[in-house]
Amino acid sequence: MNQPSAPGRLAALLSRAGLDWFLLALLGVVALAYFQPGLGSKASPVPWHTITTVGVALVFFFYGLKMSVEKLRAGMRNWRLHVLVQGATFVLFPALALLVRPFFGSESGDLLWQSIFFLCALPSTVSTSVVMVSIAGGNLPAAIFNASLSSLLGILLTPLLTSLFLHTGTGGGQLWGLATQLLWQVVLPVGAGVLLHSRFSAFVEQRKAGLRVFDQITILLIVFTAFCDSFAEGIFSRFGVADIVKLGAGMVALYLVAFGTIWGLSRALHFPRADQMVAVFCGSKKSLVHGSVMASLLFPASAATGLLLLPLMLYHALQIILASSMAQYLGRQTAAEPAAVAS
Repeated sequence: MNQPSAPGRLAALLSRAGLDWFLLALLGVVALAYFQPGLGSKASPVPWHTITTVGVALVFFFYGLKMSVEKLRAGMRNWRLHVLVQGATFVLFPALALLVRPFFGSESGDLLWQSIFFLCALPSTVSTSVVMVSIAGGNLPAAIFNASLSSLLGILLTPLLTSLFLHTGTGGGQLWGLATQLLWQVVLPVGAGVLLHSRFSAFVEQRKAGLRVFDQITILLIVFTAFCDSFAEGIFSRFGVADIVKLGAGMVALYLVAFGTIWGLSRALHFPRADQMVAVFCGSKKSLVHGSVMASLLFPASAATGLLLLPLMLYHALQIILASSMAQYLGRQTAAEPAAVAS
């Protein structure tokens, strides 16, 4: 019997722990930005801004190609579920951030709180949410509809929430420019993808793995350039290792509080188990794709963009690890239920 290679055994071990190459690559690009900040900063001769702008537009175009109108229609009828998921995403999370605001009194603490509020104002993920709902045995059409709806609502609600509570640097004279950027970089690519879905759905399905890698590489480039600018400006010099550990613990607490609250509400509303899975896994996620894009659009002149992404990166990693474990456990419970009924 052939024994798996050492890299194969390592990949299997990381997979069981809820980790993958992307999370390790995130740590790698941050480390590279720390040691070589000039490589990806604004002073670099490489046209990083153009590269990432085109990359983001393609990400959203391919996202539009993946959207099935028929499946979205099938998930549109359960309005109570949709209200809970979107309310958790755009009301519960910002409310939790506002509740902890008094604990961030210093100047550096205020900047950290802004990055946490920015995280809380973001939409849910798409692919991760749907995958977790699938593993947990949930309502897939409703998951696809809610994850897609959250992404579209986030184009409007994330800038609105951040403009109400944060200093985004997008005053009245810049709002039109922001809207134009969002239009060209997000809305039009998504719309074009949806229109071409029926023609290229087979193409997307055959290249699903490659397109996912393209999405992840685009995110890595955005994170890399953001952290290069932040390290070049010395943004992180005011935070120690202990502060980062505390922030990570805070992100775990944020996820568990949100997950538990949504779970309790879905049970109180007497949702079927399949809909409960949609509520907790779609309502508790935050999108690294949208966060990376929105940070560069809403805070264009800020060298602290890397700091703005730090809580999001921690939350992204933790939500995958925690949600994977929870989804697998709930999926085993769901699979066991028919057997228990049959016996």
